[in-house]
Amino acid sequence: MSVRLLRLLTGALAVALLPAGCGLPEVADLPLPGGKPAGDGYTVTAEFTDVLDLVPQAAVKVDDVTVGSVEKISLSGWHARVRLRIDRGVRLPANATAAVRQSSLLGEKYVTVARPPTEPARGQLADGDLIPLSRTTRGTEVEEVLAALGLLLNGGGLAQLRTINQELAKALDGREPVLRDTLQQLDTFIGGLDRQKTDIVRAIEALDRLTGRLNRQRQVVGDALDSLAPGLTVLAEQREQLTKALTALGELGKVGTRVVNRSRQDTVASVRALQPILEQLARAGDNLPKSLEFMLSYPFPPNVEGAIVGDFVNLAITADLDAANILSNLVAAAPAPARPATRPTVPAAPRPPATGGSPALPGGLPGLPALPGLPELPLTKCLPDLKNFPATWTPPKECGLPEGCLLLKPGSTVPIGGLLVPTGIVPAGTAFPAGTKLPPDTVLTADCVLPLTGAITGQIGGLTDILGGGLIP
Repeated sequence: MSVRLLRLLTGALAVALLPAGCGLPEVADLPLPGGKPAGDGYTVTAEFTDVLDLVPQAAVKVDDVTVGSVEKISLSGWHARVRLRIDRGVRLPANATAAVRQSSLLGEKYVTVARPPTEPARGQLADGDLIPLSRTTRGTEVEEVLAALGLLLNGGGLAQLRTINQELAKALDGREPVLRDTLQQLDTFIGGLDRQKTDIVRAIEALDRLTGRLNRQRQVVGDALDSLAPGLTVLAEQREQLTKALTALGELGKVGTRVVNRSRQDTVASVRALQPILEQLARAGDNLPKSLEFMLSYPFPPNVEGAIVGDFVNLAITADLDAANILSNLVAAAPAPARPATRPTVPAAPRPPATGGSPALPGGLPGLPALPGLPELPLTKCLPDLKNFPATWTPPKECGLPEGCLLLKPGSTVPIGGLLVPTGIVPAGTAFPAGTKLPPDTVLTADCVLPLTGAITGQIGGLTDILGGGLIP
């Protein structure tokens, strides 16, 4: 404003000093303010990144000749849009350029429109056309010149800044989408950090407490590190030996792999050959340990030690010397009266009358009572059907077997204290008579196996049993 006021004062002084004989020009001959064309013109819009302090009604010049004025200045995003009205008689190419210039060092700003300096002119600029950012520039401000001069005089690194700017432009050339995406991701990341600001502050405070605790225990940490030094020294000294050991271990692994691969078939065959032995051992159950225990006291049972006194063995024999029974046994093979026995027995099958002497008379001898007939309890009633053997067979009570004595189907699990009959022939030492035939691998429960004692127990029977050895277990 001061420059314009100075110009107006200068013009007024010049008019006052004019001779009286000189006439003033007509008002119609004076140019309008700002260089606005007198007649109709056409409008052109130019985009600028920075219009400095350009104002409406500023002049529009072509080759330093005013051809129009600035009608309006508006903002479009981050760019300035300047609407220019140009005299219709001015012809400009369609690829014309525009720039914001300054009339003098302290003069006003104006817009100059010119032909393109680096390419041939083409077309014609018409009403409503747009001059884009790629064809607009602006002049350098005095402040910018003074600031650059100050940096230069003060040792500023303009050359380095220029190099950095050029290299940065080369690096980002053609990578604008990637850079834009990076900036968006950075914005998302910074937003996430801002939302987690409280957690970050809490973590930093916890880290501060941890560092403080470590600082207070610095001596302990130092002693621990110092105690590690001898161990590390030993490891360093034995490094070569450890390396050799690991190498040898690797070779051993290779050799072991070859041995296993080559002996695989033999190993599998050995394991398969061992399978029947293991199955037989499993079937034997606890018979093997019992037999090993019996071997230590063979030919006597393991508990014979309780009957040994000095250099002799105690033997208890119970003999039935009832004269009536002996006489009746001599006459007829009749069963003796029931007497308590130490071992329950299974009633045997009916035996024919004893031979020798005279046959037994139906009425008995004179003076003797009539003898009862033999019992008819065949052994088959105390055994299951051998063709349809059930899973568990419980003998009838009239068989006289111990309570809990059961027969289990072949292939059943041998219970503790039980007996497996692999051949199907029942051995001595059970509640069944020795030689009883059962299906092979039949299992007897523990109650069917008679306990081994240091005494020899007898059985109740007739004279024919004694003579035939039937009472010998």
